[in-house]
Amino acid sequence: MPSFSVRSVFLWKPREDQLRRNLYEERITLWRASDIDEAILASEGEAETYASDTDVKYLEFCQAYALVEEVGVNGIEVFSLLRESDLEPTQYLDAFFVTGGEHERVA
Repeated sequence: MPSFSVRSVFLWKPREDQLRRNLYEERITLWRASDIDEAILASEGEAETYASDTDVKYLEFCQAYALVEEVGVNGIEVFSLLRESDLEPTQYLDAFFVTGGEHERVA
């Protein structure tokens, strides 16, 4: 079955030790799916669960990539990055993920 990586973005509640107003998390998960749209749908469901389990807000933003090699796992997190920013969520997504220079198919 084809495999995909999906990147999702979340907004964390402020922590006492952070220097900037907002704390964002970028997560990448792996998915086995029949096509990229199915992988995104599965990832969105997992993102909602992750958000409710960890008390963060899913920003309803994800990007997917069709992997060259198939993977034997589903829904496994393989990367996470926390970044502080004074940008509000829409500004943050525009600055880091929707700059206009991306080469991607928009669903």
